[in-house]
Formats: sequence, C-alpha cells, structure tokens
Amino acid sequence: MPPAALITEFLVLFVAMPLAYRFAPWTVPALPVLWIVALYCYWQLRRDATFDRSRLWNPHPFAAQFVSIIALFLTGSLLLYVGVRLFAPDLLFNLVRAKPRVWATLMVFYPILSVYPQGVIYRSFLMHRYNSLLSSEWTLILASATAFSFMHIVYQNPIAVTLTFFGGLIFAWRYRVTNSLLTSSVEHALYGCWLFTVGLGDFFYHGRAQLQ
Repeated sequence: MPPAALITEFLVLFVAMPLAYRFAPWTVPALPVLWIVALYCYWQLRRDATFDRSRLWNPHPFAAQFVSIIALFLTGSLLLYVGVRLFAPDLLFNLVRAKPRVWATLMVFYPILSVYPQGVIYRSFLMHRYNSLLSSEWTLILASATAFSFMHIVYQNPIAVTLTFFGGLIFAWRYRVTNSLLTSSVEHALYGCWLFTVGLGDFFYHGRAQLQ
C-alpha cells in the first residue's frame, strides 16, 4: 500500500473517526462502532501475507510474562487506589457498592467485548500496518499509545485520555516484546477491570464524571 494511502487511512481511523464520534450531534452506541472497526482491521490483517496470524492469540509467551505483568499491575493499581482515596474518596469502590451486578457483568464481558477488539485495532493492526512509516520500535509503541489515548476523547474528560496513554504504552510494549495479543489483552483487562472496581469507571463509561 503506498505511503500516502497508509497515512490517509491512519488519519481516517485514528483521528477523524474519534473526532466525529466525539462531536456527533446524536448518541451512537460505542461497542458496535468498535467492533466494525475491529472487523475491518482483522480483515486487512487476514489478507496481508506478511502478517503472522498467530499473533492474534499466541498464548505461549504468557507464562513467562506473568510475574512481570502482575508486579507492574500491583504497582499501578496501588497508585490508582491511593489517587482515588486522596482526591476523590466518594468514588472509591462506588460501582461495587452501588451496583454489584453491573460490576460483576463488566468483569466478565468487558475483556471479551471491549479489550480484545481494542487490541486488534491498536496493537495488532496499527503496529503492523504502519510499521513501514515509523522509524523505530519505540516510535511505533508511542504511535499506538497516542492513538489509543486519543480514542478516549469520546468520554469527554482528561482522566480517561491521560490514563489510557500510559496504559497504551504498557500494552503496546507488551505486545511488541511477546507478539501475543492474548498476553497484551490480559494485561489490558487487568487495568480496565481495576479502573471500574476502584471507582474510576464513570470516566470510562458515562464519560462526564469530574473529580471534586
């Protein structure tokens, strides 16, 4: 694919579409849009002979990465807990306390319906499709994290955009070193589930929450 076409595609998928969704005058369900984009990305990867399809799952590196994933997650989750406790104590575990069934449903379906398709788009597709345009592995990881973060403008708050940038760096780096979307998605799911658990879910669900 010519570089100009790749750049145009990138701008449409990762800049124009989030902006259009963010400023649309009507409410559009997020999950169908996510899955349509993910299916487009999956289709492009399937028809690309240079892409190793095993990367879309590849469970083999997970065991070797487990300790690293958990150690980093425990550190990150503690920082998030302290941040909520200090700056927004009313939010702490609010979803668990107020709507335990909704919380339990999210814990089950969020990794399947949201995390994995995001991984297809922002890790497998983006990091393979635009590899030829970027000069280094870290530039590719940064591009993945930035696009992932920018998508979260749809939630209309800076908390979602900021946290997903740092999360995006972790998930893109993990995918790059393992070539395993399963491993990266498990790590993504851990952080996402913790955000909903610790009390920051409104920033990623309703999108209009504000810290007091």
